[in-house]
Amino acid sequence: MITLHFGVIDVPYEDENTTTGDVAEFLEEKYKIMQTFFDRHGQDIADLMSKDLAGGLENLLAGAPTSRDPLAESMSQVHNLFVAFLDNQEMNGADGVPTLRALKGISKRFKNKKGEPRPSFIDTGTYQAAMRSWVSGVLNAFPQ
Repeated sequence: MITLHFGVIDVPYEDENTTTGDVAEFLEEKYKIMQTFFDRHGQDIADLMSKDLAGGLENLLAGAPTSRDPLAESMSQVHNLFVAFLDNQEMNGADGVPTLRALKGISKRFKNKKGEPRPSFIDTGTYQAAMRSWVSGVLNAFPQ
């Protein structure tokens, strides 16, 4: 069995007692961002994973060494899909989205803390950049 996981690299936010893990838990509880991302892009993710696994099988059949992480490329692509998901404001229309802070352009990146309206959930960009996906149970898919 292969299990797909979404999460974040847990790093502290600058000048705060908050980490990306704290923010991810809050956002998932309130907005279900990663669940919504999977609901909308699950087939895209499955297609990426299938291509990786097929490539690994082709290499194995050709006598080439197998990769230690046969899904590394697709997991990197999933991160890129998530970044685009937030950049393209695909959460808009969900309860409370766009957020008031996003509509007002409030951001910790700006000296005066306010700019043009921005996509929701990309205040500093740290949460978005820290998102990672990984699988468990796949390392036994190909013999080493």
